[in-house]
Order: sequence, then structure tokens, then C-alpha cells
Amino acid sequence: MQAQQQVAWMKSALSESRGMCVEVASLPGGVGLRHSVTPEDGALLFTRDEFAAFLDGAKRGEFDHLI
Repeated sequence: MQAQQQVAWMKSALSESRGMCVEVASLPGGVGLRHSVTPEDGALLFTRDEFAAFLDGAKRGEFDHLI
């Protein structure tokens, strides 16, 4: 039986003060994204390329119209 690897979930420093609860983790299949209040609901899994494309768009302000 293979030992289960500990996953280090992290969230933005701004999350705590503003009550935002989205966290990410590096997973064997890519990058996981989940709601930290209900982690038992599972996580979305993105490839590293997909997540990099999303981060690039966020940095460029492509999603600013959503907030």
C-alpha cells in the first residue's frame, strides 16, 4: 500500500481578512482549487497549463468585469 502524500492547501493573505475562502494546492495531476469552508465537497483539478493561462488572464485584468 502506498503512503498518502500530505497536500499543502494555501489561500491568499487577503482571504482571511475579507472572509474569502478559496484555496489552491499543487496536486499530482495539476492544480486543485476548492472552497476551504467545505473541503469535503471536493476540488476542481486543472492542468498546470490551464491554471497558468487563467493566472495570466487574471493578471492582465481579463476577468475584472466579473467583480
